[in-house]
Amino acid sequence: MIIHLGAMGAVVRSTALLAAVHRKYPGAQITWVTDAPCDRVLEGHPRIDKVVRADPLELLSITGREFDVAFVIDKSEKVSGILSQVRAREIFGFVADPRFGKIRPATASALELWQLGLDDDLKFFVNQKTENQLIHEALELGEYKREVYDLPLTEVEREMAADRATSWRLSSSQPVLGFNTGCGPLMPAKKWTVEFHREVLQKLLALGLENLVLLGGPEDEERNHRIAEGLPVLCSPCTQGVRDGAVSVAACDVVITGDSFGMHLAIAFQRFVVAWFGPSCAHEIDLFDRGVKLQASVTCSPCWKRSCHKEVMCHDRVSVVDICEATLRGVDWWQKSFMAESTAEPEFLPAPKVGNVKPLLSGALAAEVMEDLTTGNLTGANLDQT
Repeated sequence: MIIHLGAMGAVVRSTALLAAVHRKYPGAQITWVTDAPCDRVLEGHPRIDKVVRADPLELLSITGREFDVAFVIDKSEKVSGILSQVRAREIFGFVADPRFGKIRPATASALELWQLGLDDDLKFFVNQKTENQLIHEALELGEYKREVYDLPLTEVEREMAADRATSWRLSSSQPVLGFNTGCGPLMPAKKWTVEFHREVLQKLLALGLENLVLLGGPEDEERNHRIAEGLPVLCSPCTQGVRDGAVSVAACDVVITGDSFGMHLAIAFQRFVVAWFGPSCAHEIDLFDRGVKLQASVTCSPCWKRSCHKEVMCHDRVSVVDICEATLRGVDWWQKSFMAESTAEPEFLPAPKVGNVKPLLSGALAAEVMEDLTTGNLTGANLDQT
């Protein structure tokens, strides 16, 4: 049994554990307990036998069952309550003191991850391990092999992603660039303001990029339309549920995002990720050599604070120049991956014909444009030579 309730991005990240679990326990039947709507994210997963939503009625389906092993990833009293309803011969990860309810490591291997939650200096500056590695080691899953996320789409979803990618690829010689504009309610500082999104989009449009798509959930739909107002960018459907949102992310080639559910989906689908970080820790995220991490230019980052009193917050203190340069690296990665007939891209995404692929900017012109961008002198006239 795996107990990981949320948040959604963290649950997606934890799918990387499945290969190691099956390797250590061949033939294992896996039950995964999680909160809604994470259960929809994991629904139908071919390497998970049963997904249980952590509500009273759903939990009745496993009450009294006996498990050989319980992997507890969350540090919460709620998880302790769930554990009390089943019998587990071994527990790895975290448990609660039966008398006082305080969370503690289930075994010595989880001590390092437990301590990171108590010491900001240790978490923010001393630790250099990714969260994937820390959890893997805490659960005693053997040698850490840096395994990728495991979140397959269904055949129908793959076809939907292919159709969506085709409709969004207005320029066949360019990748589809997805902007994940939102984040969960826990830390609202993980998303840019409407104004900053528009500034970044305008710079990228001036660089000649065309296939720009705004991604998000139901809470982002109205906001995305405000971001897109008057700009030649597309808005993805935002109200069709988390699986449909995953389809939209899969339809993109490069994803620009904060540290969020959308970022983890892009990592899962092996897209090139331009990820920016403000309140959270960039070193805890593994992009698996397909992306660029950008840290906000503030001395107080990271902080993991849910609210902030600063007038200009870290979410709008990421360098626009760095964002544009990182995005162009993603464009270059996409072009090279197809030119080399790389298998890095899933088969369901339509590739442009090799003869149509050409660099957007190159040589002296690229250097001139980036210099103009840095000094704020970039206009459409600068790009007439492209």
